[in-house]
Amino acid sequence: MKLEKASRKKAKIKVSISGTSGSGKSYGSILLSLGICKDSSKICIIDTESYSASLYNHLGEFNVINLTAPFHPDRYIEAIKLCEQSGIEVIIIDNATNAWSGQGGCLQLHEKETSRMKVPNSFTAWNSITPIYQKYLDAIINSSCHIICTLRSKTEYVMSERNGRQVPQKVGTAPMIKDGFDYEMFIAFDLDQQHKVFCTKDRTGLFQDKEPFVITTDTGKQIYDWCNNGADVTVDDVSNRINDCISIKDLLALYQEFPHYKEALKPEFERRKRQIMIHQEVQPQLNHQQNLSSNGVH
Repeated sequence: MKLEKASRKKAKIKVSISGTSGSGKSYGSILLSLGICKDSSKICIIDTESYSASLYNHLGEFNVINLTAPFHPDRYIEAIKLCEQSGIEVIIIDNATNAWSGQGGCLQLHEKETSRMKVPNSFTAWNSITPIYQKYLDAIINSSCHIICTLRSKTEYVMSERNGRQVPQKVGTAPMIKDGFDYEMFIAFDLDQQHKVFCTKDRTGLFQDKEPFVITTDTGKQIYDWCNNGADVTVDDVSNRINDCISIKDLLALYQEFPHYKEALKPEFERRKRQIMIHQEVQPQLNHQQNLSSNGVH
């Protein structure tokens, strides 16, 4: 731990785009990715929408990983890692909702966990499922790629006037994902049925106060420029962060976040790993000794 001047580093953007069916989530995410990365061969769509991504192949020669049910979060993680290892620069997860509420997703896993308990307890069952979801979320947050997640929205209908008549209009209310997902994103977009987005969360400051607009490749270019308008993350920066890691999980996430420094910093990663493992082995023994002392046993 040390005190240092705040400085913005180059970043890999994490964006969510939520909306009801027909709002243009897939199309908008592809346009966004083409603005972030000019080389469409460096873009991959993790497609959980029944092979629908291939319908947009006229937009570019992007890659596809077709993911079918069951949508266990670990399968998403496997797909993300494959993209990272294959030199992909932008990953589109279309959609990220299925890992939560789709077949084989977290909600179904929770139901199964609850049903197998001798005394079913829905609250306690989350103790087994929350780490699975958190691992999925960490894979997105800590990825060395730019990631765009599409999210289905809960749908309601309101009456609106059209051509002098009252007609039902589909509106999205909230993204179908665990509460707090948008907190982890740099930018959270909501799409309406007119294919316009408004920004509900924006760490970049690019879109926060804008009127609703249609996503284009220029939107992606703005994001790309923001991501690169910062200092390069140096080997010393990563080295300092290695020493700040307090768990193997944190260390692994850092190791995966900066693949270009893996070889140069491998000895430091190994050293810190040993330190953490030794601490994990010794701490329970120290706690046991303290408990004995407090009970008057020497």
